[in-house]
Parts: sequence; C-alpha cells; structure tokens
Amino acid sequence: MKLEDAEEIISWRYEEPYQIYNNESTPELIQEMLNNYYTVYGDEKQIIGFFCAGNSAQVPNDFYSYSESYLDIGIGMRPELTNKGLGTEFFSFVLDSMNQIFGDVELRLTVTSFNQRARRLYRKFGFSEDVIFIKGSTEFIIMNNGTLNYRERTI
Repeated sequence: MKLEDAEEIISWRYEEPYQIYNNESTPELIQEMLNNYYTVYGDEKQIIGFFCAGNSAQVPNDFYSYSESYLDIGIGMRPELTNKGLGTEFFSFVLDSMNQIFGDVELRLTVTSFNQRARRLYRKFGFSEDVIFIKGSTEFIIMNNGTLNYRERTI
C-alpha cells in the first residue's frame, strides 16, 4: 500500500451502524497500513478496497486468544460501493490474492455480529461461525474456512 492510498482509506466514513469501521489517522495506523495492507484498485485505478493479513486483521480483546492455526484476514470496501452487490466479486479477488501471496492456507476473519451482509458473504465462500466475543459494547464473531493449517504450511 502506498501512503496516498492509506490516507484516502483512513478518510472513508461509513454510515450507521457501520461507523465502527471508520478509522482515525495516527502515525501508527499509517505505518501499519504501509507495512501490512494491500490496496485493491478498480478498472480506472480508483481504490475500491483493501485487505490485510496476520495480526493486523485481528481485533485486540481480553476474551479470545487468536491461535496460530489460521491466517487472519481483514477486508474493507469503499463505503459508497457497499450494499451494491459487489461483495462477491471483491471478496473473490481478495481470496485469490491471498492464495497467490500466502498459498492455500486456512483462513480466519473477525466480523461484527450486526454485519449481516458480510456474514452472508463469508458463508457463501465457505466460512463458518466459530467463536463470539464482546469488546466494549460490540459483539464480534470469528469465522474460518477450515482448509489447511497455516503454521503447518509455513514450516
């Protein structure tokens, strides 16, 4: 990810109840994005979304300990493109990209429980709901696709 991509993505604002996905610009977040995030561009070189992997895709909390058996993934789509039927194509591209970068690995993602759109999309791609935890006033669901063991593939 390039600096200008990170700055643009941080400026995105989602409407309620999705405002939990809004970010505030900090030097630490910018650095994390530059080191661990990938930009997804559309046909006209417009940013349509992003994805990340590993610790950057995890939701820090006091209740659930992320095991190393999975590769965590996180995604985000430009707010004005959400809820327009583009999720399948976008997520398919992300999964294909992840496969090219990391190989055929077992994936895990964390999603807010209220985000029914995302949960339906993930289930469509074979992810199943595994663990629920609460951080603050938000309930999160851990989902995985149960393919291969990430750590076994990296040894």
